[in-house]
Amino acid sequence: MDVLFAPFEVSFVQRALWGGLLVSCVCALAGTWVVVRGMAFLGDAMAHGMLPGVAVASLLGGNLLVGAACSAAVMALGVTALQRNPRFTADTGIGLVFVGMLAAGVIIVSRSQSFAVDVTGFLFGDVLAIRDRDLGCLGAALAVAAVVTVLGHRAFVALAFDPRKAHTLGLRPRWAQAALLGLLTLAIVASFHVAGTLLVFGLLIAPPAAAIHWADRIPVIMLLAALFGSFATVTGLFVSWHAGTAAGATIVAVAVATFFASVAAAWLRDRLRSSGSGKRAAALAAAALAVLPVAGCGSGGGESAPVTETPHGYVEGAEETDAPQTRVVVADAAGAVRVVDTIENTVTPAGQHPGATAIRGDDRFAYLAAGGAVRIVDGGAWTVDHGDHMHYYKAAIREVGTLRGAPGGGAPAAVHSDVALTAVATASGTVLLDRPALDDGHITERGVLDGAIAIPYEEHLAVLTRDTGRLEIRGRDGATVAPLAETCPSPRGSAVTRRGLVFGCRGGAVTVTETGGRFEAAKIPYPQPVPDAERATEFTHRPGSTTLVARAGDRGVWVLDVRARSWRLLDTGPVASANTAGEGSTLLTLTRDGVLHGHDIATGARTAQVPLLTAPVPDGAAPPSIEIDTTRAYVNDAAGRAVREIDYRDNLRLARSFPLDITPTHLVETGR
Repeated sequence: MDVLFAPFEVSFVQRALWGGLLVSCVCALAGTWVVVRGMAFLGDAMAHGMLPGVAVASLLGGNLLVGAACSAAVMALGVTALQRNPRFTADTGIGLVFVGMLAAGVIIVSRSQSFAVDVTGFLFGDVLAIRDRDLGCLGAALAVAAVVTVLGHRAFVALAFDPRKAHTLGLRPRWAQAALLGLLTLAIVASFHVAGTLLVFGLLIAPPAAAIHWADRIPVIMLLAALFGSFATVTGLFVSWHAGTAAGATIVAVAVATFFASVAAAWLRDRLRSSGSGKRAAALAAAALAVLPVAGCGSGGGESAPVTETPHGYVEGAEETDAPQTRVVVADAAGAVRVVDTIENTVTPAGQHPGATAIRGDDRFAYLAAGGAVRIVDGGAWTVDHGDHMHYYKAAIREVGTLRGAPGGGAPAAVHSDVALTAVATASGTVLLDRPALDDGHITERGVLDGAIAIPYEEHLAVLTRDTGRLEIRGRDGATVAPLAETCPSPRGSAVTRRGLVFGCRGGAVTVTETGGRFEAAKIPYPQPVPDAERATEFTHRPGSTTLVARAGDRGVWVLDVRARSWRLLDTGPVASANTAGEGSTLLTLTRDGVLHGHDIATGARTAQVPLLTAPVPDGAAPPSIEIDTTRAYVNDAAGRAVREIDYRDNLRLARSFPLDITPTHLVETGR
């Protein structure tokens, strides 16, 4: 029976479950009145009418729920105002406001290229991204909905069956109508995060419509609707986990399927009644449907509770999430460190390391050169790659300690890690750290390679001797496994890609690959003789990407395509920093005047530019960094004391700024 419980052992699925249960209860309270009063068109229109508010909130970097609430409130006020006009029928007023709001949303979306991806979440929701504070909001929404439902019950009933009688009884039908619209708005906004603007309508009406076949009293319909919605949540998450389908859409699909099952069961009940089988058969049909919400959670057959097993990809002390938890680690020249959580929009102090001169990072940790040693800070976010799927984790931000065994005590030139080892390379050698110990918060050295660059690769070490340029493969114990035929004289720069390792050399680059347990090295020479001042000495790229970029002195930018095994020199002129998300994406360059440029990566032609930094970068100062992932780029603005988030797919749009209390001279991204 482990297969039934495996999805719910993961923390983000547990939050999705609780969020779905709370939404089911909120929708049951409001949706019952939607079904009883025949307000389905209004509910659908209000669900769609949230789009402009959500789009505006996204563009401004605000809270999407606040945007949805504002948009839904405007929709409700517009519908109420038009319904008071005797020249319009109710449907006409709803349709006009609905189409107008939807058109406004589409216009706003069309103004931003980045919505080509983001709009999916707006329309269909992301229940697996529910956070603890979202659960608090849903709990508050349920409490408010319950109070409104109880206090307005008598007026809502009278309004549903005879508005004139409600007026006669002094129940103020107009106020009751406004309260009912407010309840509907609350339910739609609360459900938006789970099902999005398109699918929320299914959660709102499917469970109450299924329940109305089995009860006549409003409170009982609400209770059954909550049970049916809860069943849809549990079953939808279960199916989504094992079938790999969209969680929100699957929940709504189960809710709609439950409605049709209810209709079929009610039809069977009526046929049995008409055939004289009596109340016993009807009771059996009702009982069978009533236990449906519980059936999906049962362990069956009276079996004892299964032994809890460690979920696949589990990391002790960490919380698993449904998406990368991007965090940016910054430090100033005095050594003050801050970690910017771009998901939670928070800034956390992470120690003081005087004399910081450089920073490097792997997927989780930041390594700062400070005071002749290397200080290590845990960014608290990382990704575990299982090949066919990923696991994303987050944990507490913390200082790990000081690495004093780095050869020469120099600044880290590069840091590369796998599940067993972390290799911190400096200008004079490489120190190897035990990665599991580092994950636990301890620094344990596994060895020091003087005068060599080492990169963990395919359960081995690729070792490059600096003075001779000799390449070889070693085991974890340091013993030589196989020498490689190629050499890499005067090595500078290294990278890890999906197609192997890359070492920058005097005449170009050397790649190291592994196939069937056999390691090979191959040269990628420059297309023409290159003076030392223009050679590539430090590569930047999106993690895993096979397209690397490097400054070409004052001439421009080198683009190294590892897959095509070719170099391309783009004459962009002198740049301070450069990076790219990969083949077919935009090349980003930052010049010392503080302007960020976008280039066609194939030709170097400028496609966009935007003033980004508060002030030009002074001569001799460390250039800003451009860290890039699949959707955003991050740049440290030292003069502006902020980190700038750039949507490079949308004409270099400034998506957000994260103000800091320090001068962010150094920056690195973790959690990708």
